[in-house]
Amino acid sequence: QVQLVESGGGLVQPGGSLRLACAASGNILNINARAWSRQAPGKQRELVAVIKSDGRTNYVDSVKGRFTISGNNAMNSVYLQMNSLKPEDTAVYYCGFSDLAYGYFWGQGTQVTVSS
Repeated sequence: QVQLVESGGGLVQPGGSLRLACAASGNILNINARAWSRQAPGKQRELVAVIKSDGRTNYVDSVKGRFTISGNNAMNSVYLQMNSLKPEDTAVYYCGFSDLAYGYFWGQGTQVTVSS
């Protein structure tokens, strides 16, 4: 089992920035990827960004060039730097850690609201 705790959400004006953080505890010996997903009201959850254990990253098209995912070498933290935020980025953001055997574990989420 992996336990995840997100932090860093909040209210920000359009064009502003936020940095989300996620700390993992438990069995993190077999983590092969870390990710952030989000779910806006009335919409399906979407995978926003992924960082593999070799450092490769992938992003959903809507955030490319604005969001940056990073993680520490100890594989127990992951971050999401969000710049040039738009109202359509408003959602609950979840961090996830992928275990080789069990798939993704997800945190409880942190609210990000982009509004003037």
